[in-house]
Amino acid sequence: MRAVLVAGMLGPAIASAACFSLPDPTVAPLEALVIRDARKAIAGAETLRNELLRDQRVDSQRLASVYAIEAQSYSLLDLDADARSAALKGLALAPGPSDPIHLNLLTTYAENQFDEDGIKSAFVSIEDARAQQPKGSPGETCLLVTLGQMQHYQGRDDLAIVNLIQAYGATKPDGMAETRARAAAALAVVLFATGDLDQALALNQDVIDWDIANGATQRLSESRFRRGEILARKHDYPAALNEFAQVRQLGIALHDDQGIGFADLRACEVYIELNQLAQARAKCNSAIEVFGASHSVDLIKEARSFLARIDLAEGRTWRALTALNGVLDHDGADLSQARLTAVYKLRAQANAALDNYRDAYADQTRYINRYTQLNDADRARNASTLRAQFGADREAEHNTALRHQLALEREGADRQRINLRWVAATALAAILIIALLTHVLMTNARHRLKLQELATLDGLTGLPNRRRTAEIAVEALAHAASAFAPLTIALIDLDHFKKINDRCGHATGDQVLRDFARTGRELLLPTDTLGRWGGEEFLLVMADTPLDIALARVEKLRESALTIKLPASALDYRVSLSAGLATSDQGVASLDDIIARADVALYEAKSEGRDLVRIAGESYEMASTGVRRALRRR
Repeated sequence: MRAVLVAGMLGPAIASAACFSLPDPTVAPLEALVIRDARKAIAGAETLRNELLRDQRVDSQRLASVYAIEAQSYSLLDLDADARSAALKGLALAPGPSDPIHLNLLTTYAENQFDEDGIKSAFVSIEDARAQQPKGSPGETCLLVTLGQMQHYQGRDDLAIVNLIQAYGATKPDGMAETRARAAAALAVVLFATGDLDQALALNQDVIDWDIANGATQRLSESRFRRGEILARKHDYPAALNEFAQVRQLGIALHDDQGIGFADLRACEVYIELNQLAQARAKCNSAIEVFGASHSVDLIKEARSFLARIDLAEGRTWRALTALNGVLDHDGADLSQARLTAVYKLRAQANAALDNYRDAYADQTRYINRYTQLNDADRARNASTLRAQFGADREAEHNTALRHQLALEREGADRQRINLRWVAATALAAILIIALLTHVLMTNARHRLKLQELATLDGLTGLPNRRRTAEIAVEALAHAASAFAPLTIALIDLDHFKKINDRCGHATGDQVLRDFARTGRELLLPTDTLGRWGGEEFLLVMADTPLDIALARVEKLRESALTIKLPASALDYRVSLSAGLATSDQGVASLDDIIARADVALYEAKSEGRDLVRIAGESYEMASTGVRRALRRR
């Protein structure tokens, strides 16, 4: 089973087509058939292979070419194990490492490696082959595309983008149109992974145009699939569904079950976003049937996690929880980090809906930790990609300057004029470099500020995110300990939030969270910090605040939450909160201890009917008589 190293790389692998044409004219018709109908190409290759094997004097070079046809076809059908097997058989028969047949087989074999060891080994072979190609030759360009794809598989998009931009830029001559389309396809995937959706969409359209113009029906299926993924990421769901529907039709025409399965899996996800759950369920069940036949466990689990999400939305909570437990039967070892993160979030919601708050809290913590790690990795990758793009642009400018210098030398102008021109060129270059560096420094400064904001604020509510809230709480706890000052922390949870989401939709749920955040900012003191702890849960840090005052403040916040308005479709619901309070004392060793006690008090508030504020046992014993009396009256 494929172990894809790149987080978020969904769907089939980047399409492989013949970059090194096979010299044998007897296989040329099959080579042309590969990108039109890969299954027919495989059938034709098997027939020719059997004929060759019946001959007592086997033509090894021709047989290697037949294996190359099979390997390319299996690759386009996303049958990577079969593609690697056919490529290895061909490599055992192929001529030397500089021969087109050998290079054809080598690139197909490398592009179908998805585990770490396989990629490393294939990477060395491709680099060695590239070193033997003339600089700037079509062969080197083809191998650059393969290197870029493998670097993307490794999660090194900063390196991949340099090689792919170089390959794409080198394919401008009309004679390399197919290689240009291949480079554009690979570059679109990398840009999609790094979040540059507009550029990815433009490159993808170039690939689709080439596929249509050249009758490349098999490749067109994958190109449209990629377009559907990009459109779905841009939230253009109707257009995405249209692309997936076309991919499905192409899959039926080409008898490509895997293509049909991928199209149905992504359509299921889009239908869920549109809240069209019946259509989503049908598509997910269809995908499971396809991937079950090919024993694609990771894809089956992805589809089952979508079904659990549907069950959860429809109120079948126990069934959703059972399905998610099955998806996590190996503790997520067989899932990508992105999928594992989403599954933990879903299971936290299911446990919370069943009042399993301990399990929900544990899953929510796992989700937050993994989500933070993914965000950090994405930011690091995007920053590396920006640096790589800047480096590629500088290299292009440098090459242009060198070509200009050679042109000037060839003109044969006298020494004085050349010197004068160089002085002017140097001055201009200095001005341009200063301007460029100034622009880069300003851009980097803005980028750093943006990254700092993204790293510390919750995107929906504008409140400090979990990590920043925890940092503020740790600082407040250290101050309280050193200054012998009081510190009170409240763990707050919006009651029945899932039911509001189910009844009114996620847009209303998001608005409730924003309204509550606004209410908190208006009511609380500047010294207080209200942060989003996860989902509908918030952490309130009240520095230099004793329990009596903190209780009154949280009670006021609870009363204000009741004024948040819901749409007319939810007349039988209201917004309310439950909260648990805990204070610091010398017996508390860490922030986790205080939060754990506040969590127990929150659980008591929910168990006693919600819309309540409760105080942790130890803090209650330290409270004043007035606070105890007020709590007893409730």
